[in-house]
Amino acid sequence: MNTGALWPSLALAEIRVLGLQKKLHQWAREDSQRQFDDLFNLICDPAFLVVAWQRVGARTAGVDGVTPRSIGDDATELLQALRAQLKAQQFAPMPVREKRIPKANGKFRRLGIPTTLDRVVQASLKLVLEPIFEADFKPCSYGFRPNRRAQDAIAEIHFLTSPPRNYGWVFEGNIQACFDEIDHTALMDRVRRRIADKRVLRLIKAFLRAGILQEDRQARATITGTPQGGIITSRTMLHTFSFC
Repeated sequence: MNTGALWPSLALAEIRVLGLQKKLHQWAREDSQRQFDDLFNLICDPAFLVVAWQRVGARTAGVDGVTPRSIGDDATELLQALRAQLKAQQFAPMPVREKRIPKANGKFRRLGIPTTLDRVVQASLKLVLEPIFEADFKPCSYGFRPNRRAQDAIAEIHFLTSPPRNYGWVFEGNIQACFDEIDHTALMDRVRRRIADKRVLRLIKAFLRAGILQEDRQARATITGTPQGGIITSRTMLHTFSFC
C-alpha cells in the first residue's frame, strides 16, 4: 500500500486515516480468510503518526521520564525521526514502567506505562490493526471495541431478559490474571491469521517482549502476558486474542 511522505495537519490526517481504515475493514469483511501483507508502510505513514500522536495522553511518562506534554505542541521533528527509525528497522521499544494501583480488595492492579515514543508507535499500530480484526467480531461482543462500552452490554441483557424474550440466566465470569498470562505464541498465531506482513509481526512481538521496570527498579522479562496500560499491548492484543 503506497503512502506519501508529506506531514499533514491533524484534520487532513484524520480524514486520510479514516478513509484507509474503512478500506481495510471492507477488505477484511469481504474475505474472512484474507491475510494483509503490506501494512507496515501505513504504520510509518505521516498521517497515521500524526493521529497517533494525538492519542498518547499528555502527562504520564515511561522509563525515560519524558511526558508528551513536555515535547510541546509541535511534534513534527520528533515524528520525523521516529518515522525514519521505523522505516530503517531500527526502532526498538523500551521496557514499560510499572505502576501498582490499589484495588478495593487490598490487592494491586499492575499497570505498564510505555515511553512516549512507544505509545505513538502502539497507537499507529492500533489504527491499522483494529479495523481488520473488527471485521471478525460478532455483534454480541462488546469488550475492548470502538464505540462500545459496558453499558451497551447491560442494555442487551435487559433486552434479552425482558418479555417476550424472557431469557432466564445471566452468566458472569472472569479470567484470573488474563493480561498477565496470555501466551505469546498462541497470541501471535492468532495475529498471523490476518497479518502476513513480517515487519508488523516483528514489531508486535517486540512490544510483547519489551520487559518491565518494576517500582523497585528491578527489571523483569515479559515471557508471557501483556502489561495493562499500553495502547496496543493490552486492549488491542486482548481484542485480537479473543476474536471468534
